[in-house]
Amino acid sequence: MKAEIVEKVNGFLIDEFEIDEAKLKPEAQLKDDLEIESLDFVDIVVIIEKDFGFKVKREDMVNISTLESLYKYIEEHV
Repeated sequence: MKAEIVEKVNGFLIDEFEIDEAKLKPEAQLKDDLEIESLDFVDIVVIIEKDFGFKVKREDMVNISTLESLYKYIEEHV
């Protein structure tokens, strides 16, 4: 399950946000390393809800700072 989540998340980060695949490491900081901005998080939430079929709470996203924490969050809610 986790491998599938990682693959989907990395896929949309590469396709939608043009992030270099080499930067997509679990410890990568979403804002600092991947340069994901506040407005991008709105798009990410929409994509997660569509791809994984659950409602993302805005307050939950505040605690997500690394790719690994994003993977874990999705894994816990799927």
